[in-house]
Amino acid sequence: MFALKFLPNHPILPPKLVAPFLEYLSPRSTLAPPHPSPLAAKLLNIDGITSVFYGSDFITVTKATDVDWAHVKPEVFSLITEAVTSGEQIVNTIENRGTDASQENHELDKISFNEQDSEVVGMIKELLETRIRPAIQEDGGDVEFRGFENGQVLLKLRGACRTCDSSTVTLKNGIESMLKHYIEEVKGIAQVLDQEEEVAIKEFAKFEENLKKQKNSDATTS
Repeated sequence: MFALKFLPNHPILPPKLVAPFLEYLSPRSTLAPPHPSPLAAKLLNIDGITSVFYGSDFITVTKATDVDWAHVKPEVFSLITEAVTSGEQIVNTIENRGTDASQENHELDKISFNEQDSEVVGMIKELLETRIRPAIQEDGGDVEFRGFENGQVLLKLRGACRTCDSSTVTLKNGIESMLKHYIEEVKGIAQVLDQEEEVAIKEFAKFEENLKKQKNSDATTS
């Protein structure tokens, strides 16, 4: 498990934020307008922590594949507890003068209904909003609708589901089957990946391959 969900029993997102989440993928992004986060800056300063994801009432922290939670979880938990109990602002809101591209915050929720949406897209968004998103948020993540093309629903997973090895299973077994069951126009779904996510998935595949080779080598020598 590369991501852990924390429930501080405290509001996380700014009250007037339209987007359902904020995600910080680099130390630089924690300082950039319009929503810098002192807590995210501290968390990403921990060796091995790769991203911080804020939902309305939860925080998901993701680590590198070669880092053990036993080494970083105590500090992560301590920083979150300190931020909540001290009353410090978890997310600040300042004037946006060119947001850093790596700070993933969206003023418009891509699942929200748009008057220009077709009937099929409207039904897809309705299922995502009412049936699928709550389940994914329960696991510490979120989902974005990125389009509907040639029968394929384009989705982007966030937070705990973003780079985990089960993300494809989540899409295929859960989301795809539900969308296809209710909406006959849906033929399948495709996951939209950022460049850094593609790199992370390739690195994870290499890591798993090295583990298999090591196990085979140990078995041969014994």
